[in-house]
Amino acid sequence: SASSAGGNRCVAAAEACTADAQCRQLRTEYVARCLVGAAPGDCVRSRCRRALRRFFARGPAALTHPLLFCSCADPACAERRRQTFVPACAFASPGRAPPSCLAPLERCERSPLCRPRLLAFQAACAPAPGSGNSCPQDRGRLCLHAYARLVGTAVTPNYVDNASARVAPWCDCGASGNRHEECEAFRGLFIRNSCL
Repeated sequence: SASSAGGNRCVAAAEACTADAQCRQLRTEYVARCLVGAAPGDCVRSRCRRALRRFFARGPAALTHPLLFCSCADPACAERRRQTFVPACAFASPGRAPPSCLAPLERCERSPLCRPRLLAFQAACAPAPGSGNSCPQDRGRLCLHAYARLVGTAVTPNYVDNASARVAPWCDCGASGNRHEECEAFRGLFIRNSCL
């Protein structure tokens, strides 16, 4: 219950996952691959991301999605949400500046695993034609499911800070040269997406 977690819905979601044998086993696996025993900057990202994909593919969505999408009203809860899937290993590269968003996008487009997931995300999370930027009511759940399937791929997204619910892959568009517009369009799929 939220009361046992002090009102922190992300802690409550973690407790609910721990109470379920399948969710607990899959979560333990990704924590072991992404965190336990790894020195800072010394994770095997491919193993971590594989375990994350298994977590979201095999775990019950009723338990995995609340971990990823728990709503927060304070910075401690938001930090817990941001740390849900070990961003130091799965998301960012410690001590390095983020790459241009074109690099993970190009890796994703060449990947038989990532490309269909990105296309599904684009289809599920696109605003309805003629609706401006609003998200159709029937698309919200499909969009969140497609978003969760991107976790563990070359374009793994995460919350960008503890002050908002904005999400994006770990990248920026500062060094994208004459492809800046293409880079911003890709990043905008996340940070300016009304379905998310």
